[in-house]
Amino acid sequence: MTIGPLNLPRLLQMVRKEFRQMLRDPRSARMLFGAPIIQLLLFGYAVNTDVRNARTIVLDHDRTAQSRDLIRSLTASGYFRITQVATRAEELVEALDHGDALLAIEIPRGFAADRAAGRQAAVQVLIDGTSSNTATVALGYVTRILQGPGIGAQGSGSLSPGRQPTPPLDLRSRAWFNPDLESRTYNVPGVIATIVLLMGLLLTALAIVREREIGTLEQLMVSPLSPQELMLGKTIPVVIVCFVDLLLVTAVALLWFGIPLRGSFALLLLASSFYILAGLGLGLFISTISNTQQEAFMSMFFFFLPAIILSGFMYPIDSMPQFFQYLTLLNPIRHFLVVVRGVFLKAAGFDVLWPQIATLAVMGFAVLAFAAGRFRKTTA
Repeated sequence: MTIGPLNLPRLLQMVRKEFRQMLRDPRSARMLFGAPIIQLLLFGYAVNTDVRNARTIVLDHDRTAQSRDLIRSLTASGYFRITQVATRAEELVEALDHGDALLAIEIPRGFAADRAAGRQAAVQVLIDGTSSNTATVALGYVTRILQGPGIGAQGSGSLSPGRQPTPPLDLRSRAWFNPDLESRTYNVPGVIATIVLLMGLLLTALAIVREREIGTLEQLMVSPLSPQELMLGKTIPVVIVCFVDLLLVTAVALLWFGIPLRGSFALLLLASSFYILAGLGLGLFISTISNTQQEAFMSMFFFFLPAIILSGFMYPIDSMPQFFQYLTLLNPIRHFLVVVRGVFLKAAGFDVLWPQIATLAVMGFAVLAFAAGRFRKTTA
């Protein structure tokens, strides 16, 4: 029985052989299905831009009930933890210089008197800017606390860091899609995208190169299998494993991290199929230019790490130089991140996500066709 040039029984035998080889060693099974879950748990907790319990040093010159209320409001938020109480201004600088504190707060004398008289009350806030992202987040937290009700709402204005007066303003904000502004809600769907691509690259590239390295690829080449059947027999199990891993990590994201899935799961599966095809094509291409597993592994990470950096997962694409913004258009992770975050957080439908899905489809088929052509040449 044949389908075009393919012999279906031979192809099914090849697929079964690949699955037996994958699952024969219990360690391989743990790597295939356990490692993605462990990676999601690790990255879900580790990749976190929220600031919690930031070490804070305080210098209170005023020593009044109002200044103590201000300090209590900082610690009650959970964002800051008072680790030192200074008696001199020099201690604030020393704590920041030695990395003993992320935040230093100085409350001047007359703080309570200024508030009681309706004058602008000033508070000095110093932040360790070594990590600009952490400093920006911490500054946003402390500014919001100092300008909150009961602290900055009295008098003619509100408190502000750095002794910069701010005019009174009734600002009411609301965050769409992620009301609590939890970075984990934003990051975990991105981790799912990176894990799926990593598994596709790893399994495709290393499996074929391993056959070449130990000499069994030549045996398969002289068997009745055609190059197309050999390629499909190698890639179909990887597709199935990638979809199983996608289901597993999605279940962990929903049940463990509580990430909402507001959109269509079927739409996510459709986009994932094209995304997985792109990953398989890249892995297949790497296998055609590598002679050893070590070489394939290095080539894979030579692509994978820049792809992560240029995907928008870690850094906003809009803040990159113009050249790199255009370069990211060739990166499948960039487009899949838009889809996975849109489906999870925004309930976006096909009418919104079709440009990314269409791009992934073109990429998937084009890269896979190119890699398949090279594979047939190398096995001819």
